[in-house]
Amino acid sequence: MSIPSPWLLSELAAGAIGVLLMLSALGSLIARRPLGSRLIYGACTLVCGALTATALAALLGPSPHPAMLQLPVGLPLDHTLIGFDRLSAAFVLIVNLATAIVSGYAIGYGVHAREPRRVVPFYPAFVAGMNLVLLAQDAFSFLIGWEFMSLASWALVVSDHTSAENRRAALVYLIMATGGALTLLFGFGLLAGSAGGYTFDEIRRAAPAGVGPLVLVLALVGTGSKAGLVPLHAWLPLAHPAAPSHVSALMSGVMTKVAVYGFVRIVFDLAGAPAWWWSLPVLLVAAVTTLLGVLYALMEHDLKRLLAYHTVENIGIIFIGLGLALAFEATGLKSAAALSLTAAIFHVFNHSLFKSLLFLGSGAVLHATGERDMEQLGGLIHRMPVTAVTFLAGCIAISALPPFNGFVSEWLTFQAILLSPQLPQWVPRLLVPAVGATLACSAALAATCFVKAFGISFLGRARSTNASTAHETDGFSQGAMLLLACACLAAGLLPGYVIDALAPVTQLLLGTRLAVQSAQPWLRIVPIDPARSAYDGALVAVMIVVAAATTALVVRRFASHALRRSAPWDCGFPDASTATQYTAGSFAQPIRRVFGSAVFRARERVTMPEPGDSSPARLEVDVHDTLWETLYVPVVRLVDAVTERVNRMQFLTIRSYLTLVFAALVLLLVIVGGWR
Repeated sequence: MSIPSPWLLSELAAGAIGVLLMLSALGSLIARRPLGSRLIYGACTLVCGALTATALAALLGPSPHPAMLQLPVGLPLDHTLIGFDRLSAAFVLIVNLATAIVSGYAIGYGVHAREPRRVVPFYPAFVAGMNLVLLAQDAFSFLIGWEFMSLASWALVVSDHTSAENRRAALVYLIMATGGALTLLFGFGLLAGSAGGYTFDEIRRAAPAGVGPLVLVLALVGTGSKAGLVPLHAWLPLAHPAAPSHVSALMSGVMTKVAVYGFVRIVFDLAGAPAWWWSLPVLLVAAVTTLLGVLYALMEHDLKRLLAYHTVENIGIIFIGLGLALAFEATGLKSAAALSLTAAIFHVFNHSLFKSLLFLGSGAVLHATGERDMEQLGGLIHRMPVTAVTFLAGCIAISALPPFNGFVSEWLTFQAILLSPQLPQWVPRLLVPAVGATLACSAALAATCFVKAFGISFLGRARSTNASTAHETDGFSQGAMLLLACACLAAGLLPGYVIDALAPVTQLLLGTRLAVQSAQPWLRIVPIDPARSAYDGALVAVMIVVAAATTALVVRRFASHALRRSAPWDCGFPDASTATQYTAGSFAQPIRRVFGSAVFRARERVTMPEPGDSSPARLEVDVHDTLWETLYVPVVRLVDAVTERVNRMQFLTIRSYLTLVFAALVLLLVIVGGWR
């Protein structure tokens, strides 16, 4: 089958964005009815599916050059340029594949929103904004799409406006998004230079010399505030629980990847050739983000806040790969740079799948029980078996365990780390192994965290009436979660095809690519050479199945066939109370005691019962968000103090106002006279 021309693909993509905007307008009229909500979400599913197919054709097509469409709108260019190149095609594919499945989930789940008219109209607008960022071929349309994406997602976060907590989360998110957009505006201004060439082609041809390091910092701050890099992550654990679950899936699994695209576009494509030390701030911030993200997640009992902090961790993993790619590219190690960049974008793809799956699973649990607190769940595997199995698949994938997809991209990142001795500079040669150790520690802690999340939520006995009366979610939601779980498994079993699909991106940005992986025997991937490392996901899966079957046969053959039932260990209490079960807090206690004083300023208070009293001891734990309290609380207090004093100016007398005007005029005269 022939691939359509690049012009036709760009026109189809532009038309899809137009359809999404029309759906947004239509949603404001029909969102009050359940059928209207289903119609909008169903149409979004079809449009995003079409965009996925279009992006795949553009990614694998024969033409490496973008076919740009000039739309007669926009200032200061009098037109807007949009179109596909290989980088935008890869991210459009990643974004819309996950969005299509999430939209299918929303066909069933979205009708349960408290106020659909505050969600449905902004949902397609949010998707349109993300696609406009990815398809933009000039700075103006990029920033317009960025702001459109931010404002639409802000409206979705504040959809339940009756909650003070949600309003606070939306305010924090809006402030962070505005600051990030302003930073990106400065970055594009530096790249455009005095000539004011705002198209990406003009920036590539005439980027001013010497602005690269400052552009790197601005890009790291501007996109990092949207992606969730520490310490710019403050909005994630606030906004994700506030938004509806299908929106949380898009914000965490998809929108953060648009931010990663922005960093890659600016730093790898527009800012010019990097210096080796560009990688140092990226690697340092990424390592801190990875470790702190998983540590904060371990302390959480709110299921959606836990997943939000794990987004922070996975964004750190992605930026580790990007930092390595910068270091290797600057020193001419092209193959290692291609491996690092491939690992980073592969993890972008993987995270969009398994994080969307986990948020959809948490949404199903929230709808069935009305609870996000894991201490109020338990035993859901008996009442929600499909949700439990798919959520378990997501837990395995995000814990980087084979044969699921999360393992492959993290394994590729480790393979790139092992190439760091080839770097000629001693600073990155010392830093990269430390980053690798941090990544290994984070991977182990992530597995621990999701043993807690799945075990406390789905296993054991119900800890509340809501959990004991839970029910499985609707068929649309189950189908979407099963599809995402299968996609996670398929990408883990067949990673060579994903790596080959990403090869045009590395060819575009680095001028080289990894060897063709799909040609390897037995579906194996060999990122460097066969003597150094190789991985076969299908073989690992077969070995796991054989080992499990063999264990089951051995146990059945040699173990006793007599069935014995008895009460489980109840910690010395005679009644089978659910309070005697292991809790989320007790599961996290060892980690809290190791890292608590340094990271969380955690304090434990134990209240023991009186002698002879059979009631259990009570443990109270105070855990602080030290980054929020150190960096943001002082700023909030300063702003409050300043505004409180400035607010008094509204109640001055007329003489006071005239005095202020006179003083302002005198000050201006002094300034103008001194300038002359």
